[in-house]
Amino acid sequence: MKTLLALGVWCLLFVLCWPLAVLALLAWPLLWVLSLPLRLVGVACSALFAFVRALLMLPARLLGARPAVA
Repeated sequence: MKTLLALGVWCLLFVLCWPLAVLALLAWPLLWVLSLPLRLVGVACSALFAFVRALLMLPARLLGARPAVA
């Protein structure tokens, strides 16, 4: 559904202003490639926070506490 909506918006933009639609079509892969490092940083930070949380909760888990359901 998300792809269909994006296609519809692009077609509307193509009818209203075709140079802008073509520019958006050409710029989208470039923006996707530029956002990859930011996504990798986000994944790394998320993993780091999960590791720190697990490390801080280790004594409680060793004493028999059940992990919280998130």
